[in-house]
This record gives sequence, C-alpha cells and structure tokens, in this order.
Amino acid sequence: MKNIIYILIATLVIVSSCKNDDEGTIKTFGNVALDFKNTINNNGIELTTDSYTNASNEVYTISELKYIISNVVLIKANGEEFTYPADRSYFVINEAAIESKKVSLADIDAGEYTKIRFGFGVDQSKYPLDGSGIANFIPTAEENGMLWSWSAGYKFLKFEGTYTVNGGTNTDYTVHVGSHGTTLDNYKEITLELPNTLTIKESKSPEVAINVDIAKIFDGTNTHSLEEKNSIQVDPVFAPKIAENITTMFSATSVSN
Repeated sequence: MKNIIYILIATLVIVSSCKNDDEGTIKTFGNVALDFKNTINNNGIELTTDSYTNASNEVYTISELKYIISNVVLIKANGEEFTYPADRSYFVINEAAIESKKVSLADIDAGEYTKIRFGFGVDQSKYPLDGSGIANFIPTAEENGMLWSWSAGYKFLKFEGTYTVNGGTNTDYTVHVGSHGTTLDNYKEITLELPNTLTIKESKSPEVAINVDIAKIFDGTNTHSLEEKNSIQVDPVFAPKIAENITTMFSATSVSN
C-alpha cells in the first residue's frame, strides 16, 4: 500500500513539474527578408532599354513590371506551419522600386523551416475590395495601379512594353492578370523547397533569395504569342493561361542565415 502511495505522489510531482515547465516556456521570435530577383536568362531585368526574345520569336522590351505577393507561410520539416498575419501579408513587387523587391517579415516563431508558400495575387476571401483583413493594402494597390478602374478587383500582374516581329514596327502590349470579381479566380499558391534550412531566431535577420523568371510569363506551361493577343486584361481565355505560367516562375535559390 505504501509503495502505491509513493508511486502516486511521485507521479503527481512529475506532472506538476512538467506543467510548470510548459507554463514557463518563453516563445522567441525572429525576422526574415524575402529578396525577389526578377530575371530573364539569369540576368537582372533592365526596364525599357533591354530587349528579349520569346519562344514565338517576338522581340520585346519591358516598360512596367509589378505583381502582388500575399499570404506567406513558412513550413518546418515536420509539416508545422507558421502563417504570417493576413493583415500584413500583402505586397506589391515593383521592378522600378528596388526597396519593394525585398519583403521584410517580422515576429516569426523561432525554428527551422524547409519550405515557403505564398500566394500570387489576392485570394477570393478578400473580395469585394472592402473585404476583411487587408483594408490597409488597398491604398498601396491603388498607388501602384494594381486595381481595375471599374472596381472589379485587383491586378495581380501588370506587365507592359513593346514588341516587334521580324524587325517590324514597335507595337505596344499589355498583360494584366487578376481575378475578375468572383467569376474568374486567377489566384495561385506557390510552394518552394528551400535549398537549405532557414533558421529563425532572435538577433538574426536571414534572407531568402527568390529568383523570378519573367520569361515564363510567355513561355511556361503554356506558350503565348503577342501576335495572337497583345492586350490581355479581363480575358477568360488567355488570363488563366498566363496565371498558370506564373506558377512556374519562382524558385528559391539561396538562404543566408
């Protein structure tokens, strides 16, 4: 009988001790920067001045390149996820604004992460434009020209310039891709394997370099010829194909801890 009592007392002490340890656990947090590098043929883009050739043998220049990144999630090897707060998780990447291409994320749970997931564009839960959670993003989107003028929603991609075929005259092209209200959803989620473990901890500010192969807007899963269609805006046929191409543009190339 005494042995049983001793065992019960010892068990209670252990349980109490574990509880105190759990209650005394202090979570720590860190920061990370996502560095988006827009490239073609592994070289940085030069707006307006440089020309590029797509798979349809069309020579094009780029005068404007902007896109929306959203809903960032960091994933550990065991599948545990850290979801960045939605009200702070919408960003416009603007090739013309160097500072916009480095997205700084703060107050992330400390730990080791092996994948990152993010959205291209704005998810349907944030439609209409006054939807919950990201009212503070609307002025940023408006300032960058990432809203449809008729308030149908957001432009996820704004890609413009000129092109020529066989040395002919310059022709303007416009590629604007977004969800058209709730009727056509072009929002995409992209998951990237990190080339090495991302370690988040206090007093450290690691960076993840993400290469964005802009050539795949025309030549990804689908091939798009500007001669066939040089103005894509509210387009139920071509916009979804461009959105599908966009999912192939991104790759994580380095992690600096």
